[in-house]
Amino acid sequence: MVKYQGAILDVDGTLVDSNDGHARAWVGAFRDEGFDIPFEWVRPLIGMGGDQVVPRLTGVQKDTPQFKRLTDGWKRHFEAEELPHVQAQPGARELVEGLRDRGLKLVIGSSGEKELVEKLLKIAGVDDLVPERTTSAEVEASKPEPDIVQAALKKLGLKSGEVLMVGDTPFDIESARKAGVAAVALRCGGDDRLEGAVAVFDSPADWAARLDGPPLGSVGGDSQN
Repeated sequence: MVKYQGAILDVDGTLVDSNDGHARAWVGAFRDEGFDIPFEWVRPLIGMGGDQVVPRLTGVQKDTPQFKRLTDGWKRHFEAEELPHVQAQPGARELVEGLRDRGLKLVIGSSGEKELVEKLLKIAGVDDLVPERTTSAEVEASKPEPDIVQAALKKLGLKSGEVLMVGDTPFDIESARKAGVAAVALRCGGDDRLEGAVAVFDSPADWAARLDGPPLGSVGGDSQN
C-alpha cells in the first residue's frame, strides 16, 4: 500500500450486493418496452452504465425517447423491487475505514445518479467516510470507458500511478487501465473475469484483513489462488 496515496471506490457489487438486482431491473425495463431479453444476457454486462447496456442489447441509442424510457424503467424497477433488499458487502465499512486510516484519499467512482448512489452508500455504511463522489452528471460515458476514473483522479488531485481503483467487474479493470490506474478486484460482485487486476480478494472483509500484508501484486500479496 505504500506507493498508493488514493483509492477510487466502485459501489455496486463492491460495497453493496446489488448486481443481480440491477440485472433483474433491466430485464423488467426491457420487457416494458417490448424487448424479450433474458437475465442471462444482461447479467454479464452489469458494471457498465445504461449508456453501454441499452445499445448493446436493444440497439436503442442514447439521447432518444425510448432510451430515456428504458433507463427510467430500470430506475423504477430497481428502486421499487430491488433496493429494499440490497445489503452491504461483508466488511465494506471496515475496508473503507482501513484505507482511510492508512492515509489514502478516497473518492466514490460511480456512474449512478447522485440520489441512488447516496442510498447505496448508506446501505454500505460508508456514506460518512467518503466525502467525494463522481456520478453520472460528471461524465460522458460509463465504464469501461475511463471517464469516471479520470473525473475521480481530478477530485483526488493525484497522479494515476498514485491511485488504486477498487471494483468487482472487468469493466472496472478496463476503465482503470485506460486511465493508467491499477485495479484491485473483489469477487463478491459475482464476476470471475478479473484478469488484469494487481490483486483479487474475495470481499471487502478479505482485503481489510490483509491490508498490512505483502505489497499488492507480489507473490502471496493477494488471494487470487
